[in-house]
Amino acid sequence: MKFEEFGLHEKITRSIDQLGYKRPTDIQFKAIPAILEGEDVLAIAQTGTGKSAAFVIPILQLLQKKRKNRDGVRCIVMVPTHELARQITDVFKQIGKNTALKFTAIYGGVDQTEQVERLKKGTDVLVATPGRLFDYINQGVVKVYNAEMLVLDEADHMLDLGFYKDIQDLIKYLPKNRQTLFFSATIDQKIKKLAYSLVRRPIRIQISPKNPVAKNIDHSVAFIKMDDKRFFLERIVRANEDKKILAFVRTKVRCERVLKAMERLKIEAVSIHSDKSQEQRDATMQQFKDGEVKLLIATDVSARGIDIPNVDIVVNYDLPEQPENYVHRVGRTGRGKQKGTAIAFCSEEEKPLLEAIEKYTGHPIHVTEIDHDEYADTIDFSTETHADWKTLMRQAEEDEAEFMAIKKKRAKKKRK
Repeated sequence: MKFEEFGLHEKITRSIDQLGYKRPTDIQFKAIPAILEGEDVLAIAQTGTGKSAAFVIPILQLLQKKRKNRDGVRCIVMVPTHELARQITDVFKQIGKNTALKFTAIYGGVDQTEQVERLKKGTDVLVATPGRLFDYINQGVVKVYNAEMLVLDEADHMLDLGFYKDIQDLIKYLPKNRQTLFFSATIDQKIKKLAYSLVRRPIRIQISPKNPVAKNIDHSVAFIKMDDKRFFLERIVRANEDKKILAFVRTKVRCERVLKAMERLKIEAVSIHSDKSQEQRDATMQQFKDGEVKLLIATDVSARGIDIPNVDIVVNYDLPEQPENYVHRVGRTGRGKQKGTAIAFCSEEEKPLLEAIEKYTGHPIHVTEIDHDEYADTIDFSTETHADWKTLMRQAEEDEAEFMAIKKKRAKKKRK
């Protein structure tokens, strides 16, 4: 099937052709007709399946088809992170560039002045993080009482970040007679409760392959001591100097520590996490997108918001505490039909996390064996010149203490 068969407006199909989209993905094939029919949709689909376009394309068609005859925003798309807000707005702009429709992203962490000025000029589609959207509604900056459509994207992640009440409060301001689209990578009882409080007799779509990791991603795990990981990251970077590498770590402190380790090794890298200002995050992302810097070190907060073309390798420098985040992390490579590679570093302390990931995916992760000589050579041939062993030992002790604290917190949560 081709996109033309959906009966889309010529202005939209022209943009789709220019973007090089040939045929709809599974989620697009199933979601687009239902949305065009005005149905509420509850869609469960893994990352990297093209779900942004699955709702952007039909929304553009519906808005283009109907004339605006009421005041305020026509479509609201709620997302969990700044990066995802910008990414989805870019998708709207790319596919809707030949239309007269207006698209605006609003999110926290930046001065309100520019966003408020854009909103005063009017917008058809508003892509927003919950906190900033609610702020603007209370200030009277955004009028949502005539919204025809509501989209919740990455709904599971929004709940993880504690936005349940914000979403419920927003619904009070929206018309009951609206179309609601609910997209999530995972489904559990809390997500079901939220979904069914928002949608009416929805069309349920679930794209859930036997293995939640996309088949075009070659992913594996290597067993490496916690304080040797920097040497193996160095080895991967030096062996792939022309490739974009995205390394995920557990915390903001680890993020900066790994960045400093790379600096000692004379490897240019940048980091991104929630302590960075929006301006810093934007500049960092642009450097990585443009290929000025080949290594980006990030925390899980960024895992779902990063959509960068041609990420060649994902390194799970630390295994994630939540097993589903493994899927989101490795899904930053191998986007669409491209091939991708992911490697996880697993220390002795992290083996329970590895077991949880394998249980979640339903598949054992292939082990990359490192023999004794190869392991020793990787450390011996490192170009690290920093020999402050007291600092390194202190960092190793801090890493161990940090991991044990997380382990205790997880055990306490299980007992509840």
